[in-house]
Amino acid sequence: MNNAESSQKNVAQSSFKETQVDDGFLILTYKNDKSETQSIVKEINSDYIQFHFCLKGSCEFIFNDGRYTLNILEENSLLLYNPQRDLPINLKTDPNSWIVSVLISIKKFHGLFSQEAGYITFLSDDNKDKKYYKDGAISPSMAIVLNQLINYNLNQSIKSLYFKGKAYELLSLYFNRSEDADVEQCPFLVDETNVIKIRKAKDIIISRMAEPPGLQELSDEIGLNLKKLKEGFKQIYGDSVFSFLFDYKMEVARKLLEAGNDNVNEVGLKVGYSTSSHFIAAFKKKYGTTPKKYVVSLN
Repeated sequence: MNNAESSQKNVAQSSFKETQVDDGFLILTYKNDKSETQSIVKEINSDYIQFHFCLKGSCEFIFNDGRYTLNILEENSLLLYNPQRDLPINLKTDPNSWIVSVLISIKKFHGLFSQEAGYITFLSDDNKDKKYYKDGAISPSMAIVLNQLINYNLNQSIKSLYFKGKAYELLSLYFNRSEDADVEQCPFLVDETNVIKIRKAKDIIISRMAEPPGLQELSDEIGLNLKKLKEGFKQIYGDSVFSFLFDYKMEVARKLLEAGNDNVNEVGLKVGYSTSSHFIAAFKKKYGTTPKKYVVSLN
């Protein structure tokens, strides 16, 4: 058994939340908010084009019984299509990872873009029987739609209708010809510029996690008022700024402990705890065990 196969057997099985928005048109959402890797398996036949969007964390697609893997990282997308063979979803999601997948039959998809076959590369006559995959970044305007889908909390009676509208919006943004157009012309101007600023805030607190700026200082640094920063960060990342940072720091600490190059005090200092007792308490709050016991459990 190879490494990919054996690691698959060590992770818990989970499942997507599925919403059918039309015939041959599905949206799958999954949040792995646990501290361990989760595995999701779903049979998908060759009639479907698959769009996968990783909003948070990272995921790994496993093909051919583990002989081939493909990573999808935070704020990135992956398009998969192979008319020659079924492409079942066999996905490992890392801790604190969110993924949204859109599955649409080629028949349904052709109906949407029948006038655009020359523009959508894999719909052209030359490519229609070939396998196709494309990775790319999630644009800020796409991130807004994806977060609305994965954090849906409206009445269940309108969920299918809401998801249908958002699915079409997402595909139109994905295939938008003018991604490089002047932002002045962008209809998502207010939201999109704010999303860029909020992403910058996330990058700032991660890069300075040992000594992060306060909320007001962060707000001033990115040029967005405090209220919009707090509301927007929650919308994009599903958590408050410092709760997000806490989870991130604990994940970094866990990986440092696993690497084994630093003792508990050194790991605590690297993630911003000046005393080991505060670090130990934080780690136990997150993982239910002390750093020392966690290291012992690895052996």
